[in-house]
Amino acid sequence: MNRSLKIKGIRIPNNIGKLRPKASDIRDHVQIVFGLLLYAFAWKAFLLPHQIPGGGVTGIGALIFFATGIPVSIPYFAINVILLVIAIRSIGLSFSLKTIFGVGVLTFLFSVIPIIPRGTFVAPNDSFMACILGSIMAGVGVGVVFISNGSSGGTDIIAKILNQSRNITLGRALLYCDVIIISSSYLILGSLEKVVFGLVTLAIMSVSVDMVVNGVRQSVQFFIISREHEQIADRINNEVHRGVTILNGEGWYSKEPMKVVMVIARKNQSVAIFRLVKSIDPDAFVSQGSVIGVYGRGFETMKIK
Repeated sequence: MNRSLKIKGIRIPNNIGKLRPKASDIRDHVQIVFGLLLYAFAWKAFLLPHQIPGGGVTGIGALIFFATGIPVSIPYFAINVILLVIAIRSIGLSFSLKTIFGVGVLTFLFSVIPIIPRGTFVAPNDSFMACILGSIMAGVGVGVVFISNGSSGGTDIIAKILNQSRNITLGRALLYCDVIIISSSYLILGSLEKVVFGLVTLAIMSVSVDMVVNGVRQSVQFFIISREHEQIADRINNEVHRGVTILNGEGWYSKEPMKVVMVIARKNQSVAIFRLVKSIDPDAFVSQGSVIGVYGRGFETMKIK
């Protein structure tokens, strides 16, 4: 009998204490730590030393730091306590557990990593280069966290909700959530140049997040015309472990019937498919194209509004 405990609208499974970590969970947590380390280092080495504002709760913490000198870790942790309650209710306990882990790790990293003096990695007055390097590193870090089903907290939680319910890309959702925070930095820094740097940082970071997240999920579509279609289809099924659909076709010039093998696979499987087809029929006609949005078993879950 499946029972659960419900506390103030939050349903918690009664066997939560008996859950054992799987190998995939351990890998996810290691990747989350690595991504958060990149993110924290980007802030402490490039963005904060050059007073470049950013988005999210970290951006709010940075503004507080610029204005009062209070360490970023303190407001970051305080605001996330409130947002974590929203995450547990709307996203689910599994995601929220990794979010709590992410918030704890990032708070620790912000506390122990010192602000690296200007001029250590880029020229002291080269804020533009610091903006580029910091935003790329931070975006890659957040992307690694997202593909591990984790979060660094803050507006990442809102972005995850929008991505699940509205089918909005993670980078774009972050952009919507963070642009106001960066624009408000003018009230503290009094520099339009810093606001521009912040917006550039946000844009590059958003692109970096999407590249990391969508790069892992890139898919390709093959149309293969060959007289050895049965052998090709069988070996793709058995060796590449991808589903195959056989289409009925007709050569318009020859007026002869033919079979067309259609395959949708991950991008990193395309070389294996090419080698397989070449070993069976070097004269096969093969068409490969990139596919944007593949939903179904073995790919992504379909999301509708």
